Amino acid sequence: MIPRYQAVLFVILLGASAAMGVVLWQLRDRAHRRLLAGEESTPTQAPEVAPLEQATLMLANNADDSLEARELDLPLPPNPDARARAVLGKLLDLYAARGAAHPVPGGASSIEQVYLLPATARDGAATNGAGAGGAGGSTAPASAENTQSGSQLAVVNLTDAFAANHPSGLETETLTILSICATLHANLPRVTEVRFLVDGEQRATLAGHADLTRTYLATDAEAKP
Repeated sequence: MIPRYQAVLFVILLGASAAMGVVLWQLRDRAHRRLLAGEESTPTQAPEVAPLEQATLMLANNADDSLEARELDLPLPPNPDARARAVLGKLLDLYAARGAAHPVPGGASSIEQVYLLPATARDGAATNGAGAGGAGGSTAPASAENTQSGSQLAVVNLTDAFAANHPSGLETETLTILSICATLHANLPRVTEVRFLVDGEQRATLAGHADLTRTYLATDAEAKP
């Protein structure tokens, strides 16, 4: 026989346990409903997209070794470095497209990064790139524009895959370089000098011909009418 007081104590404890279980279930259900209500009331935020702005791409044409300006509306970020990478990425996307007048594989992913630095004008440090109609080039003193305060040097870091797969030839390599320089200057006028790296390292040539050890003057590449 269980003593009477133990039976009473057992019943009390059992009732208390049942009551606590009910309270905990109610609290859990209330918290769950509050969480759902909070999720429903939180507005869905669309991902931020850069506004469309007009950009000028200087497209190379192998048929006549020229550069031609094309105006496009592109989502351009406000950061100058990211802006430079965006316009060059679009330029290389057009070169990678079927039927391009200057076919070069790789596309936007061929641009690892673009760095904008203050330009330092030094006699003989800047090298004239070939004109759009030729592939020659000679060392020349930095232009007066480069000595002006605010001029920038763009360092374009290309991928090794882009250089490895670029069509070989002095004319086609030079056109790629000049179109990059001209596109940078058209959209970022303060860019007056351009240097090229491949996977963060200096490389002798792009694909065996066009010199990548020199500093190019962005204003040397001009579109033909």
